[in-house]
Order: sequence, then C-alpha cells, then structure tokens
Amino acid sequence: MWIYEKKLFYPVKVSKPDPKIAKLLYEVYGGQDGELSSALRYLNQRYTMTDKRIIALLTDIGTEELAHLEVIATMIFQLTKDATPEQLKEAGLGPFFVNHGKALFYTNAVGVPWSAMYIQAKDDPIADLTDNIAAEERTRATYQWLIEMTDDVDLQDSLKFLRERTIVHALRFREAIELLKGETL
Repeated sequence: MWIYEKKLFYPVKVSKPDPKIAKLLYEVYGGQDGELSSALRYLNQRYTMTDKRIIALLTDIGTEELAHLEVIATMIFQLTKDATPEQLKEAGLGPFFVNHGKALFYTNAVGVPWSAMYIQAKDDPIADLTDNIAAEERTRATYQWLIEMTDDVDLQDSLKFLRERTIVHALRFREAIELLKGETL
C-alpha cells in the first residue's frame, strides 16, 4: 500500500525546549482542523468520489497529511522531551502529564480529545471538496498564528513549510472543483 521511507517529510529542528509552544501545537495534532482530521477526512472521502483523478488527489493529500502528523509529533516530542513535570505544569500540560506522561495523545491545544465529529463526508463531491478547502484555509491560519507565537526560527521554518503545503492543498481542491464543474456543464 505504501512505501515508508524512514525520514521525516520535512526536517524538524527546535532551538530550545518549549512546553508552552508544544501545548499550542496540539491544535494541529489532534484538533478539529489538525493533520489527523485532514488525513482521515480525505482518505475517507475518496471512496464516494466518482472521478479517478480526484480519488488519486485525495489519496495523495491524505497520505501527505499523515506525514505532516509525523512532523508535528516530532516537534511536540522535541519541545517536551527534557521538560520536568514542573515545566509541563507551568505550560498548562499538568493534567495531560498526569494522564499520559510525555506520550503524545490526540487532543487539541486546550486538551479536548480528538473526535470523529471533526471530519466530514457528505457523498457530494462539490460539498466535500468545498469543506476540504475551508479546512485547509483554517489550518493555514492556525499555522500562521503558531509561527507568530514562537521566536524559535528553526521551529518557524518547519511551521512555514506546513503552512505552505496547506495553501497548495487548498489550490488542488479548488482545481478539482473546477474539473468537476467542467464535466457537469
């Protein structure tokens, strides 16, 4: 099904441990508009899509979102791996630490666990693709705000890469809608 190359989709470096920004990164890890939600949304929608080119697009972008999820997980791990329980508590991760230690868990930035309610599938290609565009745009905005929340230029570099990929995904979904409209006219 996939060939897994044992390297990250984009290299991750952080300049210093920072549990506070790690807490915020959980929004794109297990939040409504995070990478897990996007991957599952796109990989699910492909089953009711009728155009093979769009099925391929959803497969490609869905699997890329899994690679983004791995990049985010690496960021969170690097930002928290050497943090003490006290530092985690100061960052607002005390309850998380009590439940999960330093293990990653799919939650958003305020600790709400991931939910299947975050993903949509309507069996209407235009509705699904339009929802995908909106999701990518919300994620782009979140990445921009995360970039503004950190002064770590190495972390900003990885976040900027992920932000740019959301822009590309939104463009591809817009093209897919135009493709469908052209065939239905």
